[in-house]
Amino acid sequence: MTKVNEQIALDHGLKKDEFKKICELLKRIPNITELGIFSAMWNEHCSYKSSRLHLKKLPTKGTKVIQGPGENAGVIDIDDGDAIVFKIESHNHPSFIEPYQGAATGVGGIMRDVFTMGARPIANLNSIHFGSPQNKKTKNLLRGVVHGIGGYGNCIGVPTVAGQTSFDSSYNGNILVNAMTLGLVRKDKIFYSKAAGLNKPVIYVGSKTGRDGIHGASMASASFDEKIEEKKPTVQVGDPFTEKLLLEACLELMSGDSVIAIQDMGAAGLTSSSIEMASKGNLGIEINLNKVPCRESKMTPYEIMLSESQERMLIILENGKEDLAKKIFDKWNLDFSVIGKTTDTKNIELYFDKEQVAKIPINTLVENSPMYDRKWKKAKLPKKNKIKKETINKLKIKEVLKKILSHPNVCSKDWIWQQYDHTVMGDTIQKPGGDSGVVRVHGTNKAVAASVDSSAVYCWAHPLTGGKQVVCESWRNLISVGATPIAITNCLNFGSPENEENMGEFVECVEGIGEACEYLKFPVVSGNVSFYNQTKEVGIKPTPSIGGVGLIKDYTQMITMDFKETDNLVLVIGKTEGHMDQTLFARSILDEKNGPPPEINLFNEKNNGETLLQLIKNNLIKSAHDVSLGGIITAVSKMCIKGNKGVEFNKSKFYISDIEYLFSEDQGRYIIEIDTVDLKKVTNILEKNSVHYDKLGKIIDNYMIVNHKTKVTIDELKSYNTTWLNSYMRS
Repeated sequence: MTKVNEQIALDHGLKKDEFKKICELLKRIPNITELGIFSAMWNEHCSYKSSRLHLKKLPTKGTKVIQGPGENAGVIDIDDGDAIVFKIESHNHPSFIEPYQGAATGVGGIMRDVFTMGARPIANLNSIHFGSPQNKKTKNLLRGVVHGIGGYGNCIGVPTVAGQTSFDSSYNGNILVNAMTLGLVRKDKIFYSKAAGLNKPVIYVGSKTGRDGIHGASMASASFDEKIEEKKPTVQVGDPFTEKLLLEACLELMSGDSVIAIQDMGAAGLTSSSIEMASKGNLGIEINLNKVPCRESKMTPYEIMLSESQERMLIILENGKEDLAKKIFDKWNLDFSVIGKTTDTKNIELYFDKEQVAKIPINTLVENSPMYDRKWKKAKLPKKNKIKKETINKLKIKEVLKKILSHPNVCSKDWIWQQYDHTVMGDTIQKPGGDSGVVRVHGTNKAVAASVDSSAVYCWAHPLTGGKQVVCESWRNLISVGATPIAITNCLNFGSPENEENMGEFVECVEGIGEACEYLKFPVVSGNVSFYNQTKEVGIKPTPSIGGVGLIKDYTQMITMDFKETDNLVLVIGKTEGHMDQTLFARSILDEKNGPPPEINLFNEKNNGETLLQLIKNNLIKSAHDVSLGGIITAVSKMCIKGNKGVEFNKSKFYISDIEYLFSEDQGRYIIEIDTVDLKKVTNILEKNSVHYDKLGKIIDNYMIVNHKTKVTIDELKSYNTTWLNSYMRS
């Protein structure tokens, strides 16, 4: 067996002082298998050693929260004995190295996190971020990731209902692939990963163990360098057909009373799943590695414990239920093996060829894992730019609109989502391309809405404000479809935590997220931190992805963003102050990258959103869309495109310049369509709740008429918005 020394520990991603601490805790030098286990459990991806201190400050409780962070996924109550299980996870590093398998196994992994809790997956979402379109790798990475997401989700038969795609040069050396899944479960049939009872059988089920994915968790906790190609063997290989069998077999077993605890073998495979279950139950676990089904010959204990082969689960059963469980897994043609038992030793003990090959106290791996209070730098709020009025007043609105609508971050992403099956299962009632995806709770009038959002530009400009903004964006996207927001999951993508500026971005984004979640009563129930998203010394822009989930009690009251009828009125909810810094307009038209992001007024966000829900409940809203990237005119254009209708803006002069009114990115705003006869009722409710509104115009056929100089046909709007991505992927 390899003799362990400090250099081998460093090669495993451990620090010198961490190796020293391991030796002190064990009172000896670990062997190579034990070192591998420590390296997996103590890396950033599994231990959250740089982030735990700050994540503890997030609000995680609420009246609808059944399970917060700490389990495979979060769980919320959606009434009538139903619950939604959901989580978002990153698969960034694997997807950059091998985009198809990296993205595919990201989807597979997050679905296992959900169905391991007894929930049947009902919807997938994703947040994917790529480098500059001009970067030579971007197109192939985009194609590979989209095919990977579609290939896995489509095969397993779960609809992909919403997502987000952005391009920025900061992702040139490190793309982001964040996958999110929602599952439906009865409240009294939720399963957890806490081991319980002594001498209970520990069962391995699913695919056989191979050498793929070894050190995958460690790779996710390191920066990229020139040797990136050498890391391809650490990318896992997925098989969606096997996962479908595993899903059905697990849910069948869970329908009875055999399962004590169940855990997905995700990052760090058998190591993390066994140790986490034992730790939560304050028990020990004993495993005979000869009993682990392997698909490759002569696998060592080290390889078996660290493999990240996909489609595998670890289950603790009640005594005497082994034969019943085995019949189920045999029926689904999956491996089933009793590999060990729970003990009262509070150790993990591994045996191979009748010899003990590892013995580690569980608490040294979990409770004694490092936790760092890393140094970080506070970001200053940038000074506002003085944009010269004469510069912007010379611009032609139509030309600016054409550039904004065809911008890679605004243009239609139908090339992407048309490759996903978004209607399988028959319950998708709002497809991708709207504010949120919506799926009906099968056989009921209830529907669940979900969206995923991020705003790296705002977070980069001022992390505290950016963190608040992305939560508010999620809140608005749910409200725009008529859903009451319940809770979020987050995937926090940042550069190296060892860099003080990057760490500062993380700390302040988390603070902003926490502040907004607390105020909006929109708690965090699950999530993931992905650090070291950088190549050499260059990190990505801070990119927290927020997955929001809300409930529509009666899906017939769901709202869509397409304009409905001519002569209906169009209003803007929320005040437009004309904030131009960090807008898409400033960055892409003026080439101005400096300045603060728009301010966040949490009172207005809550008040405006709740008032809009009141209007929806009273059947006063025909269509709605939140105002975000690109401002009012961009939001209105998308509503025109979706509904094949135009708008004639009111002739009264805007209270700020036309360009500022149309393209500014002030927060807390929505565009709504109402019937003319309802104007008085709507304005009474808005005024009663002290919500600012502007009468923007009325719906007409064929044109968007802003003023006597700006008249755009709907076909032109469609052409601006839908051409870029299709042309880019064909070229």
